[in-house]
Parts: sequence; structure tokens; C-alpha cells
Amino acid sequence: MSREEMKKVLVVGKILEGHMTNTEGAIALGISVRQIIRLKNNYKAEGAQGIAHKNRGRKPAHALTEETKEQAATLYKTKYHGSNSCHFAELLQEHESIALSSSTVRRILLAKGLKQAKQRRRNKAHQPRQRKAQAGMLWQIDATPYAWLEDRAPSFALHAAIDDATGTVVGAVFRSNECREGYSIVMQQGIKKYGIPLGLYSDRHTIFRSPNEKLTVEQELAGETKPLSNFGKAMAELNIEHIKAITPQAKGRVERLWLTLQDRLSIELRLLGITTMEAANEALPRLIQKHNKQFAMAPRSEELAYMKLDKHIQLDHVFTTREYRMLGAGNTISFDGIIYTFVDPSTQRFDTKTVVEVRQTLSGEVFIWHREQALQLKKTERPERKQPKKKKASSAPQRKPANDHPWKTTYDNTSTNRNTKRSTFQDAMYSQHNSFLEASW
Repeated sequence: MSREEMKKVLVVGKILEGHMTNTEGAIALGISVRQIIRLKNNYKAEGAQGIAHKNRGRKPAHALTEETKEQAATLYKTKYHGSNSCHFAELLQEHESIALSSSTVRRILLAKGLKQAKQRRRNKAHQPRQRKAQAGMLWQIDATPYAWLEDRAPSFALHAAIDDATGTVVGAVFRSNECREGYSIVMQQGIKKYGIPLGLYSDRHTIFRSPNEKLTVEQELAGETKPLSNFGKAMAELNIEHIKAITPQAKGRVERLWLTLQDRLSIELRLLGITTMEAANEALPRLIQKHNKQFAMAPRSEELAYMKLDKHIQLDHVFTTREYRMLGAGNTISFDGIIYTFVDPSTQRFDTKTVVEVRQTLSGEVFIWHREQALQLKKTERPERKQPKKKKASSAPQRKPANDHPWKTTYDNTSTNRNTKRSTFQDAMYSQHNSFLEASW
């Protein structure tokens, strides 16, 4: 069964079990209630197989006959050998009165194992794409590790974003490695200076996308959408269309930028005598401004496509990590091993075990995001439990009693006396046992 048919089986099964109504099932499948009733009747009569398409496994009425396929293959091998699919279809129509499309001819030849003498012409890979017409329509973002300070410091990564229409570097920052924090800083720099772009082009790194993008049928029926990474959620919140390229050539503007910066930026940093990544970040804005002045170009349209940043939006609250936590008694949550509670409990009151969204900014601030508002949190100290002190064993040496000590004078511990006492005790026990047996008889 196909995925759509399996989805129908699950929905119909839930309706018959009483977990869904006909209307809810129709909405989940995108069909009418009448069709839901028809599916239910088929399911009751034939089971899950009644949902499957009745023509599955049957030969279509308009399918080509084997004689026609063999005739076309024979003509290609003999009379029309060497022609491509399009030309061969035209020849069959013109000389043999056989009407076949070029795609049908190609499928027949591939099924018969016949190789065409001339391969189909392939388009040039990754043809240059025309720039966007307006600034702000599309940004391309990426990061590259490189020895920016040559042998004066270890290699680190440069994160940058470039406007597709003008070639302007809208933001850049050095980080020790490619990370979400670096991309977030770049986006904040560009948005604060220029505005919110309409689209963003990136690669398929897990920073930009969730590794689990496919949903099960149950998740689709539950109304879940495609999962997003923390960076992807920030893009969705700002209404930025996020496009993920499959190949590096698709985002050629930013890839070409690395060649220019690696050739020029390392020399500029050397001339400034910079030896640390922190100092390189301080000098980076001036160097990027110099680069833009030399290499940026005017767009085809002077009108800007940037969206204005709402004054109520704080970018520090957007570019965050996001997790869900359950509130405990007293409206407390545990996050990263620390207990938090509300700074002002009177602003919002939640029921116990309410699931809330907890966000953490790049600076480490933790807050609860509720109804597009940040509810500030503060750390609470756990009560320290005092454990009873363990008594240490005495390290004093053992003392041996003297010969005139009462322990030694009260009892006779000689071996002869011990044997005598043992024999007397055994005789008494035997006597008591015999008395008991006689009394029993």
C-alpha cells in the first residue's frame, strides 16, 4: 500500500474505534465526509485491502502491447539505428505510422537494454544565476575555517553573510569553529544595520536544519509540522524564507567571497599586527567596510526589499536555544542543572506541571517565552542538607591487660581448665537428654 493509503487505513481505524469523528477524519485526510463513509464501508467489508486502489496489479487499458514494443525495438536496431529518442519517435510517426512520444520511446529502449549511439545533450552544470533585482531579497550565509592569522595563531572560522543583489557583506564575525552562535551574531549585525531580508540561502548543516525532517503518519495526523533547528525557528519567527542548498555551487556568491577574503583579509590582519582572534574581531568591521566600498555594486532596482524590524522585537530573544520544561511546585523549573523561578511571580501564574518554552540567549540569560513575552527568571539555591559527621576510629594502640587484672584473675583460662569445663558441660547435656527420653517412654 502507498503512504496515502496507509494514512487512510489509520484514520478509518481510529474512526471505527471511536477515537475520531467522521468530520475530524475528513479534515485530516482532506476529503469530504461522504468519502469517509465510503471508506468505512469498504474497510468493514474487505478490511485494509478495501482501501487500496482496485486497479493495482492490473494492466492499464491504454498500455502498449508487447508487439508494439518489440516492433519499435526491432526498427531501432535495424532501420533507425543511431537516432536519438526524439528523432526516432518522429521517424516512427512519419514512416511507420506508429504514434509514440519521445519519453515512451526512451523507456522502451532502456527496458530492452539498447544504448543510444548519441547520448542526450546535458545542460551545463550550475549555470550562472542572475542576481536578485533588489537589495534584501536574498542573503547567502556560510562559514569557512582558515588560517586567517597565518602562523601567529591557530585556525578559526569566519562567519559571514552577503547580499545577493549587491554583493555587500552584511555581517561577519570570527569564531573558534563553525557554530550557531556565529551565524546568529552575523544575522543580528545585518538585521540591525540593513533590515530583515526576505530570504536566506545556506547549506544543509545541522545548524540550519533538523536531522529528523521526515514525519511519521501518526505525527502528520497529530498536526505536527516539520521539525526545525533553533536557528530555523528564529528564521520562521522573523518570517525569513530559509532555503537550503544541496551543492556549494548553488550559493556561489558567498563561496566566491571566501576566495577574495582569504586572499586579502589575511594580509590586512598581518599588516595590523593582530595575533589573537579577539583582536581580529575588533578590526573586522573596518575591514568589511573597506571590502564593501571596493567590491559592492548597485542593484538593478533602487527600491529596497528589506522588512523593517519591529521595535517590540528583541533579536536577543529570537536567536536563542529553545527547550520545553515542565513547571514544578512553586512555579520552578530545572534547566541545565540549575533551579529557576520567576523574578516577579505576580506577572504570570501557571498551574503545576504546565509545559513552557524555555529560551537561553547567547549571553546565557534564561527566560520563559509566553505569549510573545519574555518572563524573567532568577536562580534559586537548593537547601543544603547537613550530613551527620562520621566518628573516626581511634588510632590508639590496643593495650594488653596486666597479669593481675580482674579479667585474668576472675576466670581460669588455662587449656586444662577449659577442657574440664567442656567435659562437664557435655555430661550434663547427655544426662538431660536421657531423662527426656525416659519420660517420653
